[in-house]
Amino acid sequence: MEKVKVKTPAKINLTLEVLNKRPDGYHDIKSLMQSVSLYDFLTITKQEVSKDITLSGNKSDIPYDETNLCYKSAKLFFEKINLKDHGVNINIEKRIPVAAGLAGGSTNAAGILVGLNEMYNKPLSMEDMSQLAAKIGSDVNFCLHGGTQLATSRGEQLKPISTLDFNVIIIKPKALSLSTKDIYTKYSELFFPHNAQEEFVVEGPKFQNTELIINAINENNIENIALFLSNDLEKVALGMYEQIQDIKNKLISIGCLNAIMSGSGPSVFGIYNTDIDFYEHFAGYEMFETFTIDKGVSIY
Repeated sequence: MEKVKVKTPAKINLTLEVLNKRPDGYHDIKSLMQSVSLYDFLTITKQEVSKDITLSGNKSDIPYDETNLCYKSAKLFFEKINLKDHGVNINIEKRIPVAAGLAGGSTNAAGILVGLNEMYNKPLSMEDMSQLAAKIGSDVNFCLHGGTQLATSRGEQLKPISTLDFNVIIIKPKALSLSTKDIYTKYSELFFPHNAQEEFVVEGPKFQNTELIINAINENNIENIALFLSNDLEKVALGMYEQIQDIKNKLISIGCLNAIMSGSGPSVFGIYNTDIDFYEHFAGYEMFETFTIDKGVSIY
């Protein structure tokens, strides 16, 4: 197969509980992650002359070099199947905002695993790809599987939950992008102060919203899903950027059941079940009217 096309959905966090800081520098989390119908599109093409992994795309604000997670994903794939000097070009049609808390880079990395596995006649099992995904980034395994998943450890350990259909509006300030690493670092400074006597650090605050939303999903109760939305990282982001709180307030005031920041932000999403003219209220913002979906990356 000379060319494969993959669509890669965005992710939102219905809950994000930061449990503790780990010795490896990551954080243990408990998060209910959800795929939504906002996609990037990847085209993977074999290169007959060049034996390099090259990247191209439609956006100037992402790197098309070895720092891109797509490159890392392709390199790990070829190493895993023990193929050397196999060249591919990866074209990334970005529609998911960059550095927005929507797992745009992670979902593309997962798409590369699926796309290359298809191109090379499926040498890897889903378990093999899951193991590679965990090496690439904390959200990549979720993006590989998609749907609704309870994510634990640093986010790579998954337990599937039934997906419930509901509408999701996503709003992002155009001029604001946040670094996941920076937000987690700031969170650690506030809630996990370093203890000079111990290698580990103290645990931060915990909530039970994840279990409450799982119950609401099982009960087909959209209102309770919205009611119990939570994100520990908001404590940091809201103190730094008033825009995030303003978006939340406006979404609720115009009819959303609730609204919350996704991941490390700055995107905010709202759950709604009535007709709302979002364009009237969010001119000048990046805006995406989406709905929940029950799968991750896929060939198209």
